[in-house]
Amino acid sequence: MDRVIVFGIYNADGTFFGELGYVIAKLAGKKSCSLCDVTHGWNPFGKRQWKGLCKSSSLDIQLIHRDEATESQLQAAADLPSFITEVEEGWAQIMASTQITKLKSQPETIVSMLEERTVTE
Repeated sequence: MDRVIVFGIYNADGTFFGELGYVIAKLAGKKSCSLCDVTHGWNPFGKRQWKGLCKSSSLDIQLIHRDEATESQLQAAADLPSFITEVEEGWAQIMASTQITKLKSQPETIVSMLEERTVTE
């Protein structure tokens, strides 16, 4: 059985200058990305806990930056960061920025909620 693919879209660009600009703005307190906090924090290689949760999940959780997302993915995401998945009609948001922010210290809950929201029959 294929795992359902879920995309987490960061509120940051994936280029070198995008990453550098994000770090500088975060240090200055001018910008933040709660999904970045969940998956990486200050570790450029990612948090072990997040990686373990993704590996054991029934979902295929893929993380992309906003400049790597398609226009239709960004439209479905609405506010960033966001989690989206593909549906018959295109893409659908399954977790909004406000929810990610509220749960950023609870990655287990985030993954559980994503799994619940993508149950297929």
